[in-house]
Amino acid sequence: MSGDDERRVTITAIAREAGVSVPTVSRVLNGRSDVAPDTRERVEKLLRHHGYRRRGSRTVRRADLVDLVFNDLDSPWAVEIIRGVEDVGHAAGVGVVISAVHRESSSTRQWLHNLRARASDGVIVVTSHLSPAVQAQLRRLNVPVVVVDPDAGVAGTDVPAIGATNWTGGLSATEHLLKLGHRRIGFVAGPPHLLCSRARLDGYRAALAAAGVPTDDCLVHPGDFYHASGYTAGGALLDLDDPPTAIFAASDQMAFGVYEAVRRRGLRVADDVSVVGFDDLPEARWASPPLTTVRQPLVEMGRLAARTVLRLAQGEEIESPRIELATELVLRDSTAGPAGR
Repeated sequence: MSGDDERRVTITAIAREAGVSVPTVSRVLNGRSDVAPDTRERVEKLLRHHGYRRRGSRTVRRADLVDLVFNDLDSPWAVEIIRGVEDVGHAAGVGVVISAVHRESSSTRQWLHNLRARASDGVIVVTSHLSPAVQAQLRRLNVPVVVVDPDAGVAGTDVPAIGATNWTGGLSATEHLLKLGHRRIGFVAGPPHLLCSRARLDGYRAALAAAGVPTDDCLVHPGDFYHASGYTAGGALLDLDDPPTAIFAASDQMAFGVYEAVRRRGLRVADDVSVVGFDDLPEARWASPPLTTVRQPLVEMGRLAARTVLRLAQGEEIESPRIELATELVLRDSTAGPAGR
């Protein structure tokens, strides 16, 4: 094995070669007694072969790489997550390999091939679909995986997931509009397969129910978190015979699309139609008018995902498979009481 190959050997690779889990290799490295003798002997033989030492030795080697995988990189939301992951990676001396991987496509197969070749220490998947087949392949590779904003396919599995308090965020945004006097409140939803989208919609509905406001299915329109879908959904809501006086969009980008739909109809944001977003992207404070939105700590979500996957790569156990960071309603100038009141 060349010197370069040796530098890229990881605990994950040892686990794969030994046919055991990453935590098992970690237990052997730490001298734990809860490992079967034949397993310990097999792992220690490989550790010696690859030049490993017990924890604390300066000769322990890793690939020092983490894969960060998105369904789509064309989003300021993705940039915030990347910032957080790279903050932790830089501090830990770990490189970050960023990829865009689409559902069950050639890009997925190519990424898995590349992942196997570079022997990354772990994988962070962001709002990207992890099919059962892909999950199975990652398990066979013994690669630790952490998901940010998981989809329904990950729910109920033991894959660690990082998210925000989306239900609470949806609730607080809708409660704010209700307190201003709005009763016809439109909602532009995100992709239904994402748990964060479902939670924001459920929070919206819970706030209406608590206020005694009947839910009107005509006021809920689908979107995909991007500007164009916000424009389309916002236009459809505003063209109703009895249009909403306020629209809550499940992402800032969709809220900006709603802004455009409002203006195309000769109306004014806040004065005629209140608009609330979700994310608190940097653009939210620069918008005209500045956007009232639900802040989710995107950078910190990225940091936590990176810290978690690096802990898993070292064989540490995670206290909770699901961690939600707090959201916060940020009041700016895009909301007001209903026009004419």
